[in-house]
Amino acid sequence: MERRPIAATIDGCKIHPAVRRTGIRFPHIDAVFASLPAHDLRPRLEHVFRGKWEERNWRNVPGPFYGAMTDDCWVGRQTAPRHILYGDDTEYESEFLYRQPRTVTELRDVLAGMRHDPWAGWACDGDAHWTPDLVRAWWHDRSRLREWIVRKQQEWGSEGLPSDEHVGAGLTDYLTYLDSGLADDLRCYIRFLETGHGPIVDDRLPAL
Repeated sequence: MERRPIAATIDGCKIHPAVRRTGIRFPHIDAVFASLPAHDLRPRLEHVFRGKWEERNWRNVPGPFYGAMTDDCWVGRQTAPRHILYGDDTEYESEFLYRQPRTVTELRDVLAGMRHDPWAGWACDGDAHWTPDLVRAWWHDRSRLREWIVRKQQEWGSEGLPSDEHVGAGLTDYLTYLDSGLADDLRCYIRFLETGHGPIVDDRLPAL
């Protein structure tokens, strides 16, 4: 299977499909964050990413970004409707990421949604915690995720509640992604975790 790395640039910074992590900070995130309109709630990048790995929402797809103890204001989908969803194991429906950003535009949308969280419960250090075995374990437990999505679809309806920014459509999108596309993305991510770079042409992707 031929898979070419998706790459884009902003201010000379290359965006890797796995959103490569270097040290503590993704060097290109600063440029994307700086391109967003001024915002009083989270004016600086370090004010956004204060989530803890041990508090992450299990519904997050593996990757560098994830939601931990995020708020339940349901505003993330206003800017990132194909990436952010809401859900928890209690009545407190916190925000989580169901699709990792792959382009500069998607990254900008995701960052815009994340900085609206008054609890600063998002994080971008997933690459420092995920391992190939953990990614595979998450995938093998996907029936749990499917059951949750189906149950929420029944509770909220196919179109979602009037005030939830069409969260029902987001659930449907997540389920579709789970059935088609996510497996290949996770195999690419495992290759990144194993080698430090994404797959290139003629690479054989690792098993999931």
